[in-house]
Amino acid sequence: MNNLLLTKIRLTTYFILFLGLYTLLSLTIPSHKFDSAALTLFSVNSFLYGFYIAPILGSQKARIEELHKIVRSEANALFSMVINLKKLPKELRNNLQAMITDYIRAKLKSKKQAGGELQYEALISYCLEYTGNEQESIDKLLDSLVSNQQNRTNLSMQLSNKVFSNEWLVMLILFSITLGFILLLDIGGSVGLELVRALLCTGLTMLIIILVKLSTLSHKKARQVWDPLKKLVDTSFYRID
Repeated sequence: MNNLLLTKIRLTTYFILFLGLYTLLSLTIPSHKFDSAALTLFSVNSFLYGFYIAPILGSQKARIEELHKIVRSEANALFSMVINLKKLPKELRNNLQAMITDYIRAKLKSKKQAGGELQYEALISYCLEYTGNEQESIDKLLDSLVSNQQNRTNLSMQLSNKVFSNEWLVMLILFSITLGFILLLDIGGSVGLELVRALLCTGLTMLIIILVKLSTLSHKKARQVWDPLKKLVDTSFYRID
């Protein structure tokens, strides 16, 4: 889903498009007067929609905040590893730094749970098989790689913590019913109220769009998660964002 064009469209663009669409629908769809039973049903459905989507939105926001912390923690760990390589012979140092860079690039390219797995395993294998004169330094690097595995595990867990299909199903059912009631409700034909109706429908739809972007990590805040790792590569480990 990350590769879908729809997830790459800006939220402001979505807002303008939906506002225009719902304004048109509000002015053209025939309205109806609902009895008290229907209005009660509408109220219950609206309450359930808000009650259901609010914690899921909060959970996805917290997930992205946690991803920021995890990626920064791993970036700090990798930065520290490279700094500790400075005392090694140049060829060995450059070789290890290149392997760490390959790992980061693979991770940034994939941005998935198994991103950079092969490169990280290659780093650990290199340290395990090393038999040269810098054994103590390589052992320290190996310890750091093993310790950093906790960051990798936490990252994998958070990347998989998306909105489940059954949750989407419930939300879309409640959203569709709420939207249908609002568009069909007779509000007296006032142009001002028609605009309010269009804005209300747009707001409800934007909640779904925002949740899609949060879940697929295509939201602007989510894309910034990887900035610390990008800064390491771009500056050859001289700076960390």
